[in-house]
Amino acid sequence: MWLSLIWSPFFFFFAARIIPRSLMPREVTGDPVGEVRAVSGMHERKAEMARFADAFIALPGGYGTLEELLEVITWAQLGIHKKPVGLLNVDGFYDPLLSFIDVAVNEGFITQEARQIIISAPTAKELVKKLEDYVPEYEIGLVWEDQDQIPSNSLVPEPLETPAITSS
Repeated sequence: MWLSLIWSPFFFFFAARIIPRSLMPREVTGDPVGEVRAVSGMHERKAEMARFADAFIALPGGYGTLEELLEVITWAQLGIHKKPVGLLNVDGFYDPLLSFIDVAVNEGFITQEARQIIISAPTAKELVKKLEDYVPEYEIGLVWEDQDQIPSNSLVPEPLETPAITSS
């Protein structure tokens, strides 16, 4: 099982840390535990995480953690992946975020089905158990690899034909 940790020096199972080369001096200290993969930048980091992970786990962190967490949740909501997204909710760190999400559900901005994307537990042992038992409970119907799924009334405009310029 591959776990993609959104942020942390904390590893378990077959976790790999994927980190942009520019952040390695700042973020990797001491002897790394598990595999460390250096990549060129944040976009490649996210692509590698999504490609190889069986699950995503966010540990308490800051803006970068929150940005990556919300992105993998959004990808799940859109059907880009059906991998579990877990929050290691140490000492209730993520309680305010979970409350915000519950308000968004109550106000109709997030569906109850999409709320089930997020799995939370206060201990690593409990979270891993929940991740192992996770079964997606939502259907999207989008197939991102199949370009025939793109609607003809896409918001992306068709290229305009440039009229030929003629001189008289």
